[in-house]
Amino acid sequence: MQDQDGERDRHGARNRGDASPGTPVGAPGGASAGTAAGFADRAAAETSAEAPATTAAGVPAGTPAEAPDAEPRRGRPRSAAAERAILDAVIALLEAGEPLAGLSIERIARTAGVGKATIYRRWSDKEELFVDVVRDMEPDDPPVSGTEGLADLRVMLESLRTRGLAQRSSALLHNIFAQMKSHPKLWNEYHGTVIAPRRLALLEAVRRAVAAGELRDDLDVELIDDLFVGPMLVRTVHRPDAPLPDDLADRIITALLQGLAPAARV
Repeated sequence: MQDQDGERDRHGARNRGDASPGTPVGAPGGASAGTAAGFADRAAAETSAEAPATTAAGVPAGTPAEAPDAEPRRGRPRSAAAERAILDAVIALLEAGEPLAGLSIERIARTAGVGKATIYRRWSDKEELFVDVVRDMEPDDPPVSGTEGLADLRVMLESLRTRGLAQRSSALLHNIFAQMKSHPKLWNEYHGTVIAPRRLALLEAVRRAVAAGELRDDLDVELIDDLFVGPMLVRTVHRPDAPLPDDLADRIITALLQGLAPAARV
């Protein structure tokens, strides 16, 4: 979706491509960053970036005169610069105090210096665009092996902790989440495309841990998953003032593996 240099933008969050949560190690991800300034300059090059040069006859430059077996064009290539300008435009408007509900595609396009059609080629509606803005501001979903159980579970619990820290340290991100929850369509879009895949990845890690003999096999896997994830969600969501130490994921896993019953007295 965007360039692959992994540069961080001015919000401190690494920009992403389309890698899904729980992406196995080696899967593509990462993107280049831009700034909210210079939307028009970046977007002005979009036409040439998205449309190939043609000859006077309307044939793409460099195409042989007769190419009956040539693969047909499949529309314009996506412009990473245009996408970056659009995401930055939304963030700039939110930073200026605009509420999510008040942002229109027309206003976003004008701020980014692109046409509305450019936005609609990438996102079907505002909700889909806003979800990508939030994902752009959040820390990356970490790569996991996709084959291990407890090890992958620990990585994903740690990701929950770092996202909690990000929301605490970013007033803008915290404000966006608060607004999202008051807009059911937007929240449902975020839940379906971001939260649900993350939950599924955690559940699959629990299943792998059970299959590997790392966890009991006589309990419902969804209950086991809730026992691991629940404490982290309580700390990050329901108790915003609770500490989130670096070893919290390890402490949760250790407590559950050892159990909460007191040690047997000799």
